Amino acid sequence: MAGFKLLVGLGNPGSEYENTRHNAGAQWIEALARQSQCSLRSEKKFYGEFAKAYIGGEECYLLIPTTYMNLSGKSVQAVCQFYKIPPEQVLVIHDELDIPPGTVKLKKGGGHGGHNGLKDIISKLGNNRDFGRLRLGIGHPGHASQVAGYVLKKAPSEEYDKIEKTIDESLRYCNDIVRGDLNNAMNHLHSFKA
Repeated sequence: MAGFKLLVGLGNPGSEYENTRHNAGAQWIEALARQSQCSLRSEKKFYGEFAKAYIGGEECYLLIPTTYMNLSGKSVQAVCQFYKIPPEQVLVIHDELDIPPGTVKLKKGGGHGGHNGLKDIISKLGNNRDFGRLRLGIGHPGHASQVAGYVLKKAPSEEYDKIEKTIDESLRYCNDIVRGDLNNAMNHLHSFKA
Protein backbone atom coordinates (compact mmCIF):
# COMPACT_ATOMS: atom_id res chain seq x y z
CA MET A 1 0.00 0.00 0.00
CA ALA A 2 1.32 3.44 -0.88
CA GLY A 3 2.14 5.59 2.09
CA PHE A 4 1.24 9.17 2.93
CA LYS A 5 2.91 12.20 1.33
CA LEU A 6 1.01 14.89 3.21
CA LEU A 7 0.29 14.85 6.95
CA VAL A 8 -2.24 17.44 8.03
CA GLY A 9 -2.93 18.35 11.66
CA LEU A 10 -6.23 20.13 12.21
CA GLY A 11 -6.78 22.99 14.61
CA ASN A 12 -7.72 26.65 14.91
CA PRO A 13 -5.11 29.41 14.67
CA GLY A 14 -4.38 31.90 17.45
CA SER A 15 -3.27 31.64 21.04
CA GLU A 16 -6.82 31.46 22.41
CA TYR A 17 -7.21 28.04 20.76
CA GLU A 18 -3.85 26.64 21.78
CA ASN A 19 -4.14 23.32 23.61
CA THR A 20 -7.91 23.16 23.16
CA ARG A 21 -9.39 19.75 22.38
CA HIS A 22 -10.08 20.76 18.77
CA ASN A 23 -6.36 21.43 18.27
CA ALA A 24 -5.16 17.91 19.08
CA GLY A 25 -4.29 17.28 15.41
CA ALA A 26 -2.26 20.47 15.12
CA GLN A 27 -0.42 19.52 18.33
CA TRP A 28 0.42 16.14 16.80
CA ILE A 29 2.06 17.79 13.77
CA GLU A 30 3.96 20.23 16.01
CA ALA A 31 5.29 17.28 18.01
CA LEU A 32 6.22 15.44 14.80
CA ALA A 33 8.05 18.50 13.46
CA ARG A 34 10.08 18.64 16.70
CA GLN A 35 10.79 14.91 16.48
CA SER A 36 11.86 15.20 12.81
CA GLN A 37 13.86 18.35 13.53
CA CYS A 38 12.16 20.40 10.85
CA SER A 39 10.54 23.77 11.39
CA LEU A 40 7.03 24.65 10.39
CA ARG A 41 6.87 28.01 8.62
CA SER A 42 3.94 30.12 7.68
CA GLU A 43 3.31 29.59 3.96
CA LYS A 44 0.84 32.04 2.41
CA LYS A 45 0.13 30.06 -0.74
CA PHE A 46 -0.83 27.04 1.38
CA TYR A 47 -2.88 29.01 3.96
CA GLY A 48 -1.01 27.30 6.75
CA GLU A 49 2.15 26.32 8.58
CA PHE A 50 4.17 24.06 6.33
CA ALA A 51 7.36 21.96 6.42
CA LYS A 52 9.13 19.32 4.39
CA ALA A 53 10.23 16.34 6.48
CA TYR A 54 12.00 13.03 6.08
CA ILE A 55 10.22 10.29 7.99
CA GLY A 56 11.30 6.68 7.83
CA GLY A 57 13.46 7.63 4.86
CA GLU A 58 10.48 9.04 2.94
CA GLU A 59 10.11 12.67 1.96
CA CYS A 60 6.77 14.07 3.03
CA TYR A 61 5.06 17.32 3.90
CA LEU A 62 3.64 18.53 7.20
CA LEU A 63 0.78 21.01 7.27
CA ILE A 64 -1.27 22.82 9.88
CA PRO A 65 -3.98 24.86 8.14
CA THR A 66 -4.32 28.37 9.62
CA THR A 67 -7.69 29.00 8.00
CA TYR A 68 -9.90 28.07 10.99
CA MET A 69 -11.21 24.55 11.25
CA ASN A 70 -14.23 24.79 8.96
CA LEU A 71 -12.06 25.98 6.04
CA SER A 72 -9.25 23.43 6.45
CA GLY A 73 -9.89 22.03 2.97
CA LYS A 74 -8.68 25.21 1.29
CA SER A 75 -5.22 24.66 2.75
CA VAL A 76 -5.13 20.90 2.00
CA GLN A 77 -6.34 21.49 -1.55
CA ALA A 78 -3.62 24.11 -2.17
CA VAL A 79 -0.81 21.72 -1.15
CA CYS A 80 -2.32 18.77 -3.04
CA GLN A 81 -2.61 20.81 -6.22
CA PHE A 82 0.88 22.27 -5.93
CA TYR A 83 2.62 18.92 -5.29
CA LYS A 84 0.11 16.78 -7.25
CA ILE A 85 -0.72 14.63 -4.23
CA PRO A 86 -3.79 12.38 -4.60
CA PRO A 87 -6.26 12.19 -1.68
CA GLU A 88 -5.17 8.59 -0.92
CA GLN A 89 -1.73 9.93 0.07
CA VAL A 90 -3.12 12.45 2.56
CA LEU A 91 -3.35 11.65 6.27
CA VAL A 92 -5.48 13.97 8.38
CA ILE A 93 -4.83 13.98 12.13
CA HIS A 94 -7.82 15.24 14.08
CA ASP A 95 -9.69 15.23 17.37
CA GLU A 96 -12.42 12.58 17.61
CA LEU A 97 -15.51 12.88 19.84
CA ASP A 98 -16.58 9.27 19.39
CA ILE A 99 -13.65 7.74 21.22
CA PRO A 100 -12.47 8.50 24.79
CA PRO A 101 -9.37 10.53 25.68
CA GLY A 102 -6.34 8.27 25.81
CA THR A 103 -7.35 6.26 22.75
CA VAL A 104 -6.43 6.60 19.10
CA LYS A 105 -7.74 5.06 15.87
CA LEU A 106 -6.24 4.95 12.42
CA LYS A 107 -8.27 4.35 9.27
CA LYS A 108 -8.51 5.03 5.55
CA GLY A 109 -11.61 6.66 4.12
CA GLY A 110 -14.97 7.15 5.78
CA GLY A 111 -17.38 10.01 6.41
CA HIS A 112 -16.81 13.20 8.38
CA GLY A 113 -18.86 12.32 11.48
CA GLY A 114 -19.94 15.94 11.80
CA HIS A 115 -16.32 17.16 12.05
CA ASN A 116 -16.24 20.52 10.23
CA GLY A 117 -12.58 20.23 9.29
CA LEU A 118 -13.09 16.82 7.66
CA LYS A 119 -16.30 18.02 6.01
CA ASP A 120 -14.45 20.86 4.27
CA ILE A 121 -11.50 18.66 3.27
CA ILE A 122 -13.84 16.09 1.68
CA SER A 123 -15.62 18.79 -0.29
CA LYS A 124 -12.39 20.53 -1.43
CA LEU A 125 -10.90 17.20 -2.54
CA GLY A 126 -13.85 16.77 -4.91
CA ASN A 127 -15.87 14.68 -2.43
CA ASN A 128 -13.08 12.11 -2.31
CA ARG A 129 -13.11 10.45 1.13
CA ASP A 130 -10.20 8.09 0.54
CA PHE A 131 -7.67 9.97 2.65
CA GLY A 132 -6.34 8.48 5.87
CA ARG A 133 -7.38 9.65 9.32
CA LEU A 134 -5.56 9.41 12.60
CA ARG A 135 -8.28 10.04 15.17
CA LEU A 136 -7.21 11.27 18.59
CA GLY A 137 -9.90 10.59 21.17
CA ILE A 138 -11.19 13.58 23.11
CA GLY A 139 -14.44 12.02 24.38
CA HIS A 140 -17.96 13.40 24.02
CA PRO A 141 -19.63 15.94 26.32
CA GLY A 142 -22.83 13.86 26.27
CA HIS A 143 -25.12 16.03 24.21
CA ALA A 144 -24.84 17.38 20.65
CA SER A 145 -25.71 20.90 21.79
CA GLN A 146 -22.59 20.98 24.00
CA VAL A 147 -20.11 19.90 21.34
CA ALA A 148 -19.14 23.35 20.01
CA GLY A 149 -18.24 24.69 23.45
CA TYR A 150 -16.60 21.43 24.47
CA VAL A 151 -14.15 21.12 21.57
CA LEU A 152 -13.04 24.75 21.92
CA LYS A 153 -12.16 24.36 25.61
CA LYS A 154 -8.93 23.13 27.11
CA ALA A 155 -9.32 19.65 28.56
CA PRO A 156 -8.81 19.29 32.35
CA SER A 157 -5.22 18.33 33.10
CA GLU A 158 -5.80 14.60 33.68
CA GLU A 159 -7.62 14.36 30.34
CA TYR A 160 -5.06 16.55 28.61
CA ASP A 161 -2.28 14.24 29.84
CA LYS A 162 -4.10 11.31 28.24
CA ILE A 163 -4.39 13.16 24.94
CA GLU A 164 -0.68 14.01 25.10
CA LYS A 165 0.22 10.36 25.81
CA THR A 166 -1.87 9.31 22.81
CA ILE A 167 0.04 11.78 20.64
CA ASP A 168 3.39 10.47 21.92
CA GLU A 169 2.37 6.85 21.42
CA SER A 170 1.07 7.34 17.87
CA LEU A 171 4.22 9.25 16.91
CA ARG A 172 6.22 6.11 17.72
CA TYR A 173 4.52 4.46 14.72
CA CYS A 174 4.94 7.42 12.42
CA ASN A 175 7.49 5.64 10.17
CA ASP A 176 5.08 2.73 9.62
CA ILE A 177 2.20 5.10 8.97
CA VAL A 178 4.11 7.23 6.47
CA ARG A 179 5.33 4.13 4.64
CA GLY A 180 1.77 2.83 4.44
CA ASP A 181 2.32 -0.13 6.78
CA LEU A 182 -0.91 0.61 8.58
CA ASN A 183 -1.55 -2.87 9.96
CA ASN A 184 1.39 -2.80 12.33
CA ALA A 185 0.50 0.69 13.53
CA MET A 186 -3.19 -0.21 13.92
CA ASN A 187 -2.45 -3.39 15.86
CA HIS A 188 -0.48 -1.42 18.41
CA LEU A 189 -2.48 1.78 18.54
CA HIS A 190 -5.95 0.29 18.63
CA SER A 191 -5.09 -1.64 21.78
CA PHE A 192 -3.35 1.32 23.41
CA LYS A 193 -4.98 3.07 26.35
CA ALA A 194 -3.34 5.99 28.14
